[in-house]
Amino acid sequence: MEPVTFSEMGGIRYLHFGTDLIQGAMRIRDPDEIYLEYNQQMMAWLLFLETRPGMRVAQLGLGTGALAKFQHRYCPAIKTTVVELNPAVIVAARSMFLTPDDDRRLETLQEDAKVFVSSKKYKHHFDAVQVDLYDAICDGPAASSLEFYRGCFEILKEPGVMTVNLFSRHKSFDINLNNICEAFDNRVLLFPESHDCNVVAIAFKGPNLEVQWSDVVKRAKVIFAKTGLPTSNWAVGLRHANARQESLLNI
Repeated sequence: MEPVTFSEMGGIRYLHFGTDLIQGAMRIRDPDEIYLEYNQQMMAWLLFLETRPGMRVAQLGLGTGALAKFQHRYCPAIKTTVVELNPAVIVAARSMFLTPDDDRRLETLQEDAKVFVSSKKYKHHFDAVQVDLYDAICDGPAASSLEFYRGCFEILKEPGVMTVNLFSRHKSFDINLNNICEAFDNRVLLFPESHDCNVVAIAFKGPNLEVQWSDVVKRAKVIFAKTGLPTSNWAVGLRHANARQESLLNI
């Protein structure tokens, strides 16, 4: 397992895996805020799924617990299941990044995400899946095979949405994107590249989605009003970053 280390600068606490590469960040005065832009975009399933009691979200890779904390505070109707292989990351998320202990709305499993998505126990179990799996080298996601993404597809309900953090300027990007597209029948959108070459992909399962971009903008404004997520550029970014989606979101 990689060593877990920390740094602080300008009121921001950073998570590292024994190198200078950033694995996550938290604004110390606002620990429930999602600080990094790509992490914010990992919540984009909210554009397409209404939260409701009994809803389940799987988070593969814990990091600083940014997504888990945000969902625990702002999405009280849902239960989040976090899958994290490294026990030191779980301890760090709770002790250094103020992730809450497990309760009826938060479950943390120390397990390999590749094994988790292959379990029949979780087939058709989750409404949304968030994938952010990186190791100390950060040369691409730690799980990237077609088998893995097919497992992500299988644990989703219909309708269901997966968000994945990819590293755009590396050979792993095309490998992951091709496998996601094959597993999800090419029903994939990309956000524009954000800081540090991160690109978040959104993959869809279930009925075809056809919606006016003006309605996506309205939904983004609702999310901002309820949670404070900076969603104002989401619709514009998705509209211009994806071919054949200019006039109507159809996927």
